[in-house]
Amino acid sequence: MATGRRWLVSFLTGFSALTSVFNAMRRHLFYLTLSLLPIPLAVLVTAAAPPMLAEIEANAPAAAWRPVQPDNLMLLDTAKGTLAIELAPRFAPAHVAAIKALVRAGAFAGGAVTRVQDNYVVQFGTKVAAASAAPPGAAPAAPARPELPPEYDSPRAAIPFTPLPYRDAYALQTGFSDGWPVGRDRRSAWLVHCYAMVGVGRDLPPSTGDGSELYAVIGHAPRHLDRNLAVVGRVIDGLPPLAALPRGTEALGFYKTDAEKLPITGARIAADAPGSPRYEAMRTDTATFAALVDARANRREPFFVHPAGGVSLCNVKIPVRRVG
Repeated sequence: MATGRRWLVSFLTGFSALTSVFNAMRRHLFYLTLSLLPIPLAVLVTAAAPPMLAEIEANAPAAAWRPVQPDNLMLLDTAKGTLAIELAPRFAPAHVAAIKALVRAGAFAGGAVTRVQDNYVVQFGTKVAAASAAPPGAAPAAPARPELPPEYDSPRAAIPFTPLPYRDAYALQTGFSDGWPVGRDRRSAWLVHCYAMVGVGRDLPPSTGDGSELYAVIGHAPRHLDRNLAVVGRVIDGLPPLAALPRGTEALGFYKTDAEKLPITGARIAADAPGSPRYEAMRTDTATFAALVDARANRREPFFVHPAGGVSLCNVKIPVRRVG
């Protein structure tokens, strides 16, 4: 029995020594392999780790951005700050031209924010429009301006398009065009109602709006409005203070009294006002933006346990930065 125990101890000791030798050889082979690689392992690991959203935006090269053209930048002043709206003449040329004409004629100065509907829109307009603001179907208190064409969509072939590789509930296909969120079918393309998008208020059809009343989306994207109103741009700066305004208590969130309305104290097109702020928007036709979409669909920040593996159009926030 004692001899058997001594034999077992001797065997285990030898086996342990053999295992140590084997592990040492394995480590040596591992480091030898590393030494033969063209780049260090740490670099390989770093290169293999996909970047996160903040990293992509912070490291985006200059070529990944486009300037917001001053002639398409509308600035509205209120006691809550300046609202900067980038206009989109490619999608609604007649409405955008009408809005610019109203701004340059001084019509928006003296106007007001007339409606704030929770999880929906904030609405504002010219002095005349603000005085007669009411839900669609109500009799206007002021003479209407000439109606504009129904610029609710555009021919598909006229709109450059970078597709989003995920299904959508409202459009056959969604994607981006020169920094704008777009839906399309086999014939048409249109701007969609994502957060901060700006549209033209109108009465019941056949009214199409005249540009004197505008709204900005401040809630969950009301995509059912797509192709039912003229979408003319988006707010790129200054929206949070307006989104935090008290909600209107009348139908559809309209304010009941003039005292509740937030006055517009000034309005201008940036091209007409030297010293106006300058902005850049991220291009949506580059490898940088493709990486941003992938990072939005597959969140890699430490907080996330189960990345979604997909993303809806309005959840892809297009970065905008102020550069002057």
